[in-house]
Amino acid sequence: MVEGSMTQGAGQGPVVRTATLRDFRVPPYAQVPVRSQTPEGQEQPQPPQAPPQPPQAPPQPHSPQLPPPPEVPPVPSIPPVPQTPPPPAQPPAPSHFSHPGDAVPEGEFPDGYTPTERDLPVISRGDVPRAHTAPEGSPVPDGLGPLYVVGDVHGYLDELFAALAAQGLIDADGRWAAGNARLWFLGDFTDRGPDGIGVIDLVMRLSAEAAAAGGYCKALMGNHELLLLGAKRFSDTPVNSGAGTATFQAAWLLNGGQKNDMDRLQDVHLQWMARLDAVVEEDGHLLLHSDTTAYLEYGSTIEDVNETVHEILTRNDADECWDLFRKLTKRFAFRDEAGPQAVRELLSTYGGSRVVHGHSPIPYLLGEVGTEDGEDGDRPVVEGPHVYADGLAIAMDGGVTMAGKLLVVRLPLPN
Repeated sequence: MVEGSMTQGAGQGPVVRTATLRDFRVPPYAQVPVRSQTPEGQEQPQPPQAPPQPPQAPPQPHSPQLPPPPEVPPVPSIPPVPQTPPPPAQPPAPSHFSHPGDAVPEGEFPDGYTPTERDLPVISRGDVPRAHTAPEGSPVPDGLGPLYVVGDVHGYLDELFAALAAQGLIDADGRWAAGNARLWFLGDFTDRGPDGIGVIDLVMRLSAEAAAAGGYCKALMGNHELLLLGAKRFSDTPVNSGAGTATFQAAWLLNGGQKNDMDRLQDVHLQWMARLDAVVEEDGHLLLHSDTTAYLEYGSTIEDVNETVHEILTRNDADECWDLFRKLTKRFAFRDEAGPQAVRELLSTYGGSRVVHGHSPIPYLLGEVGTEDGEDGDRPVVEGPHVYADGLAIAMDGGVTMAGKLLVVRLPLPN
């Protein structure tokens, strides 16, 4: 991609890694200021820090050819839901920073937008200790096998194929090979990477194959599913972003939207995404996409949350969908001193003994941003999931869009 292009990955050429620095600056509507104590004991927001300019990445290899997805019985058309760009590992952006979806004159960048050739700054994780204590899980349901979870994929089909094969979940032809195992995807299948639709097709097909083998493959709603649904359904219809006028189309493009994905998007993909649940509990693990407590605004039980989200998508109201999108784009609720209490609030409401989430890349949760030189020693070092918040939360986004790692792990984690 040529630096200076306003839309990330919207051209006709080969698609490369396209997440932007802007993705990880908290937009005004999603800001949850990190506060520090003044000498007088008053809280005040800490000033934001802009991450360094990212290095250029090599082109993405061609994704493996996979069989077409299974036919899905037709269902009533369900309107899609919007989503916003993921916030930063650093606190909120400056007050003049425009929202990625703000309407701007054609050919001009939104105020504060930083076009990049690649995606995010390289991260130096350092030697950070991580506790791997298995939670007290519920018994495995009769007739079902082990439980696996997958972090954010963002269109990186090759990496997903390799990670699933490494765990023995698929064979060399990409077919389900795990018998009665259970596999949960934590959301964010598209945007930034080269083949988001290929990822969705693979997950849909594996769902059918796993069910036939006595197991299952299921997926949760991520904020990028809401964003793609909104871009397709509402396009450039203005919505009230809370920080001025915004559109789903502009937000999608500025957050890694790929023209190739939009061109290949079919009704079966839209219907599949719109039916995804937002929260689920498995073996004592509360699975959700975003590290936020915003789910509590949609119901006091898992069933209530999922039903409310589906109802919002069905009503096809652009402003209501945008509000859902922006709330499920918030992040870092579990990261700081108040994090353990935030996790406990979710667990006491919905059940489970540990939260498992994607959304916020592990290098950003660790808060260490390296130089943009891109030398091997400074590249993201993500060896596995990150356990934090007093051992109550497991982060699963290994930062594949940052040349990190696409995580597929078995739960519970080993001691």
